[in-house]
Order: sequence, then structure tokens, then C-alpha cells
Amino acid sequence: MFPRVFCRLAILVLVGFAAGDVGAAEPMHVSWTNRILTVRSERLPQGHLEVLYLEAFLRPGAQQRDWRQSVLPHQTTLIGTNREQTELRFRTLVDSEIEVMHEVRARADELDFTFTFRNRGSTASDLQWFQPACIRVDGITGHDQAGYTSRSFVFTGAGLTTLDRVHRTTDALYRGGQVYLPPWTLSADANPRPLCEDRVINGLIGCFSADNRWILATASSRTHEVFEGVYVCLHSDPLIGGLKPGEVKRIRQKIYWVPNDPQQLLRRYRRDFGGRGSEW
Repeated sequence: MFPRVFCRLAILVLVGFAAGDVGAAEPMHVSWTNRILTVRSERLPQGHLEVLYLEAFLRPGAQQRDWRQSVLPHQTTLIGTNREQTELRFRTLVDSEIEVMHEVRARADELDFTFTFRNRGSTASDLQWFQPACIRVDGITGHDQAGYTSRSFVFTGAGLTTLDRVHRTTDALYRGGQVYLPPWTLSADANPRPLCEDRVINGLIGCFSADNRWILATASSRTHEVFEGVYVCLHSDPLIGGLKPGEVKRIRQKIYWVPNDPQQLLRRYRRDFGGRGSEW
């Protein structure tokens, strides 16, 4: 039998090593080329994750309208990065008058996005919502289009619900995928893909890794919709709600890469975004 003093010392040493591992965890690294944000980390399956960034900026009334009539033109420029490849800074011009300054910061278990929208014009803009991040999750889930819904989830009135268990629909202007709306988003303003009959109760959408060790999830501070796309992808698409001349609005978004503990993910989400109205 070991002396008590030795046992206590051993416990302190083990705790110290564990804390050191957490503190020493290296941040993920990010780069951006041809609209693809590439995230690299040894802890990611295949060592990387690809995100289409930024995808689209949209007007109201998109559900029953040709996509090309809803999309506002935009042009994004990378204006800076740091030596460690953990931070990227961008400028996007939307429809010539809306300036968006945005940053991506990579940490050990998340990507943190900040967006500042400014209407530089003399007339109001009807920019309603946008799709910042189309997250490609085939390498995470280990499944293609036919199977990844069983590994992906949203939160409905029934709690965490995998996308193969929701009340799905198929009839829409564009077939494929599924759109999940919070209570305040009008169906007429949603993505022109099939609308799920279930409403979501928060702004999270995510998936489980193929080895069941990890969760990838995403959310924003102002939720317009969450979306299961047609390229084995997941979206949390933020609400903008128009911009008056000279008006400024700020939005945050995160992509989490965390251990497979849904309750811990919910606590993290509530800490980051709170729970006030459309600013979940």
C-alpha cells in the first residue's frame, strides 16, 4: 500500500499533466483560397475541414423565387493574416453599397467569426440574411449524401433530433436538402429548399464524428435558419434584417469542434450566445 502523501502527490501530478495538455493544445490553422476556407488540425479526421466561405447574401422572399433573383452580388478580399495562420481578415462588398468587415480566429476547439455590416449608401438595403459558411462534413461523419443525416442533428421540441428522425418534406422550388426554421422566420423568407415541419428551438446544427468521439457544430448570434444542404454540408445562416443608410450591425458565428457531449455543447452555446429572442 502506498503512503497517503505519495498518493496525493501522484494525483496532483496527474492533474497537472491533464491541465498542461489542455493548456498546451495547439489552435487549428486556417487558410483561404478560391472561396474555400481550409481548417487544419491533427485532431480533425483526415487532418482538415473545408468550408465554402462566403456563399451568398439574400433578399427577403426567397422561398418561392428563383435563387438568382434573391442573391445579391458580392466580392470578398482577403486583407490580412497572421504569421501563425490562426487569424484571417476580410473585406466583402455586397451590392456595391454594403461593406462587411469580417475576421476568422482559430482556437484549439473552435473557429470564431465576427462580422460588421455597414450601409455606406444613401438608401435602405433589403439585405435580409446570408450564408457565411457551407461546412463540408463528409470527412467528419464518414458518410455521403445518402447517410449523413443519421449523423447530423438539430434541437427541436423533442430535444436533440437527428435529421433522419425529423418530419421531412420534399416539395419545394428546388429539391434536395432540408431547411429548419426558428419561430420568428417567415416561411416565405426561407431558402427555396424543402421546409421541415418541425421548428428548431435554438440555432445549433451539428454532426457526430464517424468514431463517435467528437461533435462538429455551428451557430450564430442571430439565426435566420439552419440548413442541411445538398453537398453533404451543414449551415447556420444568420439574420441581418435590412440596413438603413449609415446603419451598422454586428454578428458573431462559431464552428465548434468539441468532445461528444451534447449537454456540454449546449452549455457552451448558451454561454457564447445567450437566449434573448432572435439573438440566441
